[in-house]
Amino acid sequence: MLKPISVCLVILALSAPCKTIFAQTNEATARQAFKLPPGAELQYSIKAKQSGLPLSGSATVKWQIADQKYNIITETHAMLVGKILDASSHGNIDEYGLAPDKFVEKRFRKPATTTSFERDSKTLRFSASTETYVLKGGEQDRTSATWQLIAIARAAGEAFKTGTEWKMLVAGRRDADPWTFKVLGQENIKTPMGEMLAIHVSKAPPADSKDQQLDLWLAPGLEWYPVRLKFSDADGDYVDQVLESVKK
Repeated sequence: MLKPISVCLVILALSAPCKTIFAQTNEATARQAFKLPPGAELQYSIKAKQSGLPLSGSATVKWQIADQKYNIITETHAMLVGKILDASSHGNIDEYGLAPDKFVEKRFRKPATTTSFERDSKTLRFSASTETYVLKGGEQDRTSATWQLIAIARAAGEAFKTGTEWKMLVAGRRDADPWTFKVLGQENIKTPMGEMLAIHVSKAPPADSKDQQLDLWLAPGLEWYPVRLKFSDADGDYVDQVLESVKK
């Protein structure tokens, strides 16, 4: 079965004691200048290897902003199986950028999970676990994180250069973890829309982790939208998405 495909799906296997310590000591994300891209619907083709088997499919990402609010809806389909993932993130836009209220994920043959950013009580909660975190500003979920990174890159301009690192706290289905995105350099990416110059950014797992690695290629000439995303597992399995079309 194809593994669910979205920037929100990197799961870090931390022990319960470590998560409890982090929940009590997580630091506020540093404020960064940001410039959100215009709303769009992005269509991707997918090629993957899962448990040694080649697979293909498609994904649609709807990015919407209006009246200081945002909404992101992702749907992923696999050949012969159908829809294998629904994921959504919605919330407001504040001084940090995206400020999620709810992150909902529905995986193939599994119940939906909800991650709630309760702004009034400044508490991050999960329907799939009893973990809680104090909201201090700048926290993202695994769907909004890509778009927050895009907004930071658009504002940073030439400062978003090779070797720089960009950090944020990212919540998943059961817990939250610090993510570090590192800029690796420029590459030309072939897509059905033509060859595009893109900035390669990588979110690698910790050295002692078997977590997925996430690579993104952001295209400055196309509003910094991700023209390619790749999720790589330690066992050699991967999911590779390439942009097919953009509707603004």
